[in-house]
Amino acid sequence: MNKKKFVGLSLVFMLIMSFSTGAFAAEAGPKKDVVDTAVAAGDFTILAAALEKAGLVETLKGAGPFTVFAPTDAAFEKLLAKLNITKEQLLARPDLKDILLYHVLSGKVMSTDLKDGMTAETLAKKNVTIKLDPVRVNDANVTKPDIQASNGVIHVIDAVLIP
Repeated sequence: MNKKKFVGLSLVFMLIMSFSTGAFAAEAGPKKDVVDTAVAAGDFTILAAALEKAGLVETLKGAGPFTVFAPTDAAFEKLLAKLNITKEQLLARPDLKDILLYHVLSGKVMSTDLKDGMTAETLAKKNVTIKLDPVRVNDANVTKPDIQASNGVIHVIDAVLIP
């Protein structure tokens, strides 16, 4: 996958995470791509900033389809506290792009497609594991599934996935 698609996917993922406030449902729709859908939600500002910093916005605005596990700003705040770093330090990490790509799958995977214990390869070329009841991606809970976008789907999660 080219660099442009990767950047786009990462941005979408971050934007999706901000939709956990309920605003996402009002803004989500097949007319906006994953990035614009997440930005419109308003609760994915850190994800959006990270996607831009990592150069992934255009990638995630591409044709896709993409499946983005989007952490909310609250999820990023928990990670910052756990790592005892600032947002600026997070955005300056040399592995930021890999972290973001770890939140994106190639293809559109809806919640109804998930099977307990299944694994899926991310754009970071590393696998995530899906669990059901409750629906989880690795150790992150899916708080809002199946937010449709013109180039894929966003699943809001409550934690940042670290490869």
